[in-house]
Amino acid sequence: MAKTELLAPAKNIECAIAAINSGADAIYIGANAFGARKNAGNSLKELEEIIKYAHQFWVKVYVTINTILSDEELEEAKKLIHKLHKIKADAIIFQDFGILELARKGEIPNIPLHASTQCNNRTYEKVKFFEKIGVKRVILARELSLAEIKNITKNTDVQIECFIHGALCVSYSGECYLSASCGGRSANRGECAQPCRKKYSVINENGEILAKNKYMLSLKDFNATKKLEDLVRAGVASFKIEGRLKDANYVRNVVLHYRRLLDKISKKSSSGTIIADFEPNPNKSFNRSFTEYFLEGRVDCYNLNSVKSLGEKLGKVTAKGKNYIEINAKINAGDGLCFFENNELAGFLVNKVEGKRIYPNKMPNIKIGDVLYRNQDHEFEKLLKNSKTARKISVDFKFKENTISALDENFNKVEFELEGAEPAKDKEKMKTNFISQMKKTGETIYSAEHISIEDELPFIPISKLNEIRRILLEKLTEKRLENYRMRTQQEIQPAEYFEDEVDYKANIMNSSAKNFYEECLATVIEFAPEHTKKFGKIELMRTKHCIKYALNMCKSKDKLFLLDEEGRKFNLDFDCKNCEMIISRNI
Repeated sequence: MAKTELLAPAKNIECAIAAINSGADAIYIGANAFGARKNAGNSLKELEEIIKYAHQFWVKVYVTINTILSDEELEEAKKLIHKLHKIKADAIIFQDFGILELARKGEIPNIPLHASTQCNNRTYEKVKFFEKIGVKRVILARELSLAEIKNITKNTDVQIECFIHGALCVSYSGECYLSASCGGRSANRGECAQPCRKKYSVINENGEILAKNKYMLSLKDFNATKKLEDLVRAGVASFKIEGRLKDANYVRNVVLHYRRLLDKISKKSSSGTIIADFEPNPNKSFNRSFTEYFLEGRVDCYNLNSVKSLGEKLGKVTAKGKNYIEINAKINAGDGLCFFENNELAGFLVNKVEGKRIYPNKMPNIKIGDVLYRNQDHEFEKLLKNSKTARKISVDFKFKENTISALDENFNKVEFELEGAEPAKDKEKMKTNFISQMKKTGETIYSAEHISIEDELPFIPISKLNEIRRILLEKLTEKRLENYRMRTQQEIQPAEYFEDEVDYKANIMNSSAKNFYEECLATVIEFAPEHTKKFGKIELMRTKHCIKYALNMCKSKDKLFLLDEEGRKFNLDFDCKNCEMIISRNI
């Protein structure tokens, strides 16, 4: 079986520990600056605590520095990378090529560099370039098909990381300038205002409204559950869950779901066994309904009627009274239910349940036959919040030749030698006490699997046995951390870029990034629009999602436009050969 990595998001310490305890082989998390999720930052002290906890289980911690940077910010990022290396972060996820220039010049330590999906990694040529210059890992664009992923893994040696779950950006990552253009909040600077989740109307050049006040750019959420085995066979090394703004309950549920699936088809890259007290179900956590996106052909990946969580489908309303409705599903008081009313998602809370009768806090305008969804499962969320799911490393205790040893599942071994012990008067009772006390690993990260006694035990008081067990497990943790293998970054060396010129889409904001492209024989003809403030005549967004397809207008020759709620007009152009849509300002 192949060894793979399950990579989980972490907003903070709580989410990080939830992810690790639920089975993540690695987590990715933001520092206090320069992350693509500006509201998900953590101090160095917090990161150090997370890293120490993770490394006990040989779980890796990757830190995001995946925004584009000014010259001044690049200097700050350099200092931050030195600090992250000192606290033993396992890798930096980067977007800005200025970081590559720092690495080339030897100005940052040899911490592994992972090319963020924000680098717009959607072609074999881009991935091959990263391999040539020495980047350790490339995180692919979400839009790639299984065939495209296989082609990349087959023809490159760099580690490939793919998203498998969570929210989808409608634009190719790293090529979205819509938020920056409309309100000055740049997606490439970690400040995206998510204009893709707002309402738009679609009109033609005659002003005829073809779709009014719909969420024309809003996508469903990604769920690759059914394609996981195909992705493993394709050679994907790391499976990434989106969600650095999600809470610990979401992380617990989704991580355990994929942990159990991956355990059936691959080997995990970290240590320990997950002891869970709930059954995971991703339908019960926040989702806008699910899509496999473009893994195998074009699908209905959009949700034009809502950007809210749909949750799990329960069934149809079978009866209705003055203050109640009926449905053949198990509902609990406190649940949040929703349904579509005039193509808009409406919802209510459940006050009381009597048999099949549901008494809402406010009677909705719902009809018999309407489909109900549960987007807040009160009992399940409570179960997750109170979950004692834990990760345990198996350890074997052995007594031999007056020495007690502890050997963990990764063959780390520590010993405690007894001194001045007297023979036991009751040998059988001593054996019983020894086994009983060694089993009491309690709240530690260990679980005693085997306890063997190969020689005659001397008399050891129970208090002493407890002390020995505690000392052995503390020494074992120290040994595990000591033997944890930190990866290093090979030397970054320029290689010829696959394009002769790069424009604003290269997202260059600093002189170091410009230098690196030029070292790679690419001419920089334009800086990032965040730097030039020129958004007028550029592609604000290029997408695989197609409004023509969504409106069943693929064969139409009409010129289409988007209108936002503030009256701004955007051009829609369609590259039908490549099945892509382009959005730009109408000026």
